[in-house]
Amino acid sequence: MSKASNPARRTAIVTGSTSGIGLGIAEALAASGCNIVLNSFSNTDSDHALVRDVAGRHGVEGAYIQADMSDAAACRALVEQAAQRFGTVDILVNNAGIQHVAPVEEFPIDKWNAIIAINLSSSFHTIAAAIPHMKRAGHGRIVNIASAHGLRASPFKSAYVSAKHGVLGLTKTVALELAEEKITCNAICPGYVLTPLVEAQIPDQMKVHHMDRETVVREVMLARQPSREFVTVEEIGGLVVFLCSDHAAQITGAALPVDGGWTAQ
Repeated sequence: MSKASNPARRTAIVTGSTSGIGLGIAEALAASGCNIVLNSFSNTDSDHALVRDVAGRHGVEGAYIQADMSDAAACRALVEQAAQRFGTVDILVNNAGIQHVAPVEEFPIDKWNAIIAINLSSSFHTIAAAIPHMKRAGHGRIVNIASAHGLRASPFKSAYVSAKHGVLGLTKTVALELAEEKITCNAICPGYVLTPLVEAQIPDQMKVHHMDRETVVREVMLARQPSREFVTVEEIGGLVVFLCSDHAAQITGAALPVDGGWTAQ
């Protein structure tokens, strides 16, 4: 069986993958048989232990590569180091992201620059570095984790909304440029996902709104999601695995909402 059709021989980079959505995606790809590269801005013993644990449980190879995703050179070096370690890069999942909330006229310039760099520019740099490896292999999958905010806006999130809209434009452009190369590029647009970070916000929301947990989740946090349910990291991971499979060979340039109906309104 060729490398392109054997997931067990593929290598996947997932940026921002030591927790939350990124870790869920890495788990799903490892479970499908992919070698995995985890990434974050830190470089601790626990980071390296995490990738050993994930890879070991799924019987694949793994590596942890530290990179500051606000730094263009570091983004490109991440891809090159992964390619040196595993021979090529078959799958690239751009997940790293940060958030800040403030009115436009009060939005800190450094926060704007950091959000655009990490949430948008990092994807450009990793994609640009990965394309030559994918072209040489004759196969590749690029998945950008955007957001429902790539399709809709919210007040006080100017940098995040701008970056996620930009991710969708980048996704479409890359898909068109690579349409004849057997390399696809797609974006996933999650609504609110139940991650440890979101879970930690629930007690504070309960205090502020004087509501119990169930009510604050349904009426405050999930007010925009008609399903009134959080998206799970497993659901996002499952979609990534599908987009990286041979069954998704003709899906490219797509922005796929996973948002409980939010953007259908």
